[in-house]
Amino acid sequence: MITIKHLSKQYINPDGTVFKVLKDVNCEINPGEVISIIGPSGTGKSTFLRAINLLDPPTGGEILFDGENILAKGYPLNKLRQKMGMVFQSFNLFEHLSILDNVTFAPMKLHHLDRRQAEEEAMAMLRKVGMAEKANAMPSDLSGGQKQRVAIARCLAMHPEVILFDEPTSALDPTMVGEVLSVLRQLASEGMTMLIVTHEMKFARDVSTRIFFMNDGIIYEDGTPQQIFENPVHSATKAFVQRIRKAVFEVDGPDYDMLGVHSQMDAFCNKYHIADKGVAAGRIVDLVAEKVMPTAYPYTLRLTYSELNDVASLDVMKERLEASPLLGADAGVAEELRRLCREIVEEPTTRGFRVKFIL
Repeated sequence: MITIKHLSKQYINPDGTVFKVLKDVNCEINPGEVISIIGPSGTGKSTFLRAINLLDPPTGGEILFDGENILAKGYPLNKLRQKMGMVFQSFNLFEHLSILDNVTFAPMKLHHLDRRQAEEEAMAMLRKVGMAEKANAMPSDLSGGQKQRVAIARCLAMHPEVILFDEPTSALDPTMVGEVLSVLRQLASEGMTMLIVTHEMKFARDVSTRIFFMNDGIIYEDGTPQQIFENPVHSATKAFVQRIRKAVFEVDGPDYDMLGVHSQMDAFCNKYHIADKGVAAGRIVDLVAEKVMPTAYPYTLRLTYSELNDVASLDVMKERLEASPLLGADAGVAEELRRLCREIVEEPTTRGFRVKFIL
């Protein structure tokens, strides 16, 4: 469907220096593929999407779409944009139009549908994304997740051959991410060709047929989810996909701000969409502080989350300790701790002892 050869994009800085965002991008995209584009911030992922549909025209290379060079002089952009849809981070709905009018606007203007046919098709698309009941609402009445689902319906109403998604969940509250990802999963199951710039590693692994790992302005690695996440070729890919997020607290005395610990842990869990695990982690912290180690200062709390494996754990570490602090815990406390997690690992370290609660 799309062949990209030696694509490049550069900007001239005010001081005359050249900043190269895309250096030499090469790939082929086939019908029905779902390609997630991952990589560190600032490596050209969003610029790559915007270059493909010429919102931000490249400065070099070729883009062949259905066999035609869309960079050729005189290629009709309207033709391209009717075949290639795009969903942005910030929704870009028309705030003065109802949800139904947002979805019918382009088909009526560009496909010249009459209002009745446009509204019938628009309602079908809104039903697909679960937003039919909001057809007469205004964008200001919707949550972020609802606005993004409307933006997807508006894109689908043009019956594109391929859809580009530029971090479709990045502007959403964590509680709303799931509803948008479920729509993307549905589209993937229906065979829609999609390119998705995303930081949702679990989603990328579950839904994609291919993964592009972008780094330093090029596609650094291209492979199946299994290859990229389990057997990456390059060390940079391995370091990125195996990243482990963590929040560390050094509890040094009875006046330590435990309310602050709870607040930061809640923020951490919300950020990585594991709020359900945050509840258990908070209760474990309270039991450790009040029942297990009420005077054993200092000790370290470390909350970690592996995006690759979707595993969260809370570690309690105490230096110069030779045995598990749980050995002296009340039986009722020990039982509650076991109920709060999937597994408890008690192990000595080179500097002391660690209890790992796998949430």
